[in-house]
Amino acid sequence: MSLTFGGGPLAGDAPATVNYRIDGPAHELYMHPFPRRVRAEVGGQTVLDTEQGHLLHETGLTPVLYVPWEDIKRSTLTRTDHTTHCPFKGDAAYWTLSVGSRLAENAVWAYPEPKPAASWLRGLAAMYWDAADAWYDEEERVRGHLRDPFHRVDTRQSSKLVRVALDGEAVATTGNPKVLSETGLPNRYYLPPEDVRRDLLVPSRTKAYCPYKGAASYWSLRVGDREVADVAWSYQHPLKDAQDVRGYFCFLHDDLAVTVEHQPEPVLAHHPRG
Repeated sequence: MSLTFGGGPLAGDAPATVNYRIDGPAHELYMHPFPRRVRAEVGGQTVLDTEQGHLLHETGLTPVLYVPWEDIKRSTLTRTDHTTHCPFKGDAAYWTLSVGSRLAENAVWAYPEPKPAASWLRGLAAMYWDAADAWYDEEERVRGHLRDPFHRVDTRQSSKLVRVALDGEAVATTGNPKVLSETGLPNRYYLPPEDVRRDLLVPSRTKAYCPYKGAASYWSLRVGDREVADVAWSYQHPLKDAQDVRGYFCFLHDDLAVTVEHQPEPVLAHHPRG
């Protein structure tokens, strides 16, 4: 997604449609300030609280928040013997995080002596997202990861004709879909519920979370004696970026036949003069 995925300028499949060449390794790093307050809580205690965070974009990875050491509660950390080596950043040291009975091994890492090309990492540390019970961007709780400022989600009304079928059985047909464009991903067509055969859909236990769109509920498809799992998803209580597709259904499954066509232009009536 964004800079580091889906053909972005720092991705492994960076586009050829540019008039410049990045003079550097195939694995690129780019860090910039993240201007808002970010907090992490463990066991009801704030263990990270910063307004001086930086987002590190790294080829093939989602952005990672690095913060000054003084913004992490050092009394909760214990240095371990664990180390890892990154050929681009250097040797990482690790700390275990403990709050009460909660223990997250090697949850925090830093580069005490980063490589010269990444010297700006000195004095900064990062924390695994799953090590915290909750993260907050200002006062809003964030799930999944911090939102990348270079990642966009746009929704537009479309007049294309979208058909969904399973083994020739019509599942949905609409000439009134919405197309959702998301950085680094193919366009997705969301269909209004009134144009979907809801009687064929069965709620699934599968759930997914997108930091940009929110919590997705999945649906399976039952036609006769056949049931195909997780053929569609919808956002019943979306975040701001997906409000325009609230309650709509998006279908994606190898067993489905999904066609998208331009509808014919309406024929205007001819009224002769005179």
